[in-house]
Amino acid sequence: MPGAAPAHATVEPGRRLADLTTLRVGGPARTVVETTTEAELVEVIRTADAAGDPVLVLGGGSNLVVADAGFDGVVVRDGRRGIDVPDASACAGVTLTVPAGTPWDEVVAYAVEHELVGVEALSGIPGSTGATPVQNVGAYGQEVAQSIAHVRVWDRGRSRIRTLPFVTLDFGYRSSLLKRSMRTVDADDPRAPWAPSPRYVVLDVTFQLRPGTLSAPIAYAELARTLGVAVGERAPLARVREAVLGLRAGKGMVLDPADPDTASAGSFFTNPLLDASTAAALPPEAPRFPGADGRVKSSAAWLIDHAGFTKGYGAPGPATLSTKHTLAVTNRGTATTDDVLALARRVRDGVRERFGVELEPEPVLVGVSL
Repeated sequence: MPGAAPAHATVEPGRRLADLTTLRVGGPARTVVETTTEAELVEVIRTADAAGDPVLVLGGGSNLVVADAGFDGVVVRDGRRGIDVPDASACAGVTLTVPAGTPWDEVVAYAVEHELVGVEALSGIPGSTGATPVQNVGAYGQEVAQSIAHVRVWDRGRSRIRTLPFVTLDFGYRSSLLKRSMRTVDADDPRAPWAPSPRYVVLDVTFQLRPGTLSAPIAYAELARTLGVAVGERAPLARVREAVLGLRAGKGMVLDPADPDTASAGSFFTNPLLDASTAAALPPEAPRFPGADGRVKSSAAWLIDHAGFTKGYGAPGPATLSTKHTLAVTNRGTATTDDVLALARRVRDGVRERFGVELEPEPVLVGVSL
């Protein structure tokens, strides 16, 4: 890395990214820098940009697929943790400001413990808080965008810190301005690995939550059944968190070193948004939900399963679909990135051939394409 690293940052040349991602694949990075302050984080990115070095900002590594060749650039990890709660009136709700490096589930646990409503159904999602607005993470009928007030970012295009309010963030299904601002580094440039390069690097996220002992209305049928309530009813916050953690664990979606089904990047494909004619061509029993702009959302898991790719497909591996959930591609211990992508392509192509639906990957792909 050109220039001197900030005084307190930890610099590790050649560290394997497989050790920093939940899928446990990925070759070495040229340099991994662990920062402990906002000033260090900004300085590392600013220095790399000035030198023309590719930058990969890495949170919990739970939504990342990195090439076996690794990343010939600077990987930056934000080591900051904490939750700041400035004074707020009950009528205005409670504001939490969280550094990007804070593990996301710590935020949910804090909110539930302190009887704050709005993120309880997002329990157990791995990764960092800074990653949540980029992807607009969601689960069990709840999205993080529903609770975000604003996001502070380092704007690499303008080389300054900015605060982006909710309306500017332009959230959509698994999407945001932050995600759409990523450009893909030219694969033909020998100095630059092919990777999405974000214009905005999240520094912290501010949430607006409502005080209360009961959850937001339960919007997901499976969760409602587990809680014994009707869709649209509420339940105690702690019960919702417990139920969500149980459902996620049953699908291999809560990290557990002893469970190979959790060696994944989470859901590998997003639920497709279809035009009316494509949705009408699906079998009558295929799930259909109202989507944005008049489109119809279907279930990627259902399409995968009914295209013949059932739980555990690909066994014995080295890469298989999860034995608990068809949306996850898992590393059974010795898989390479090429193994993971070969299986994902087989599934994607099979769904296209069977249903005419093109599944899109959810994880960020670094140095590879699907």
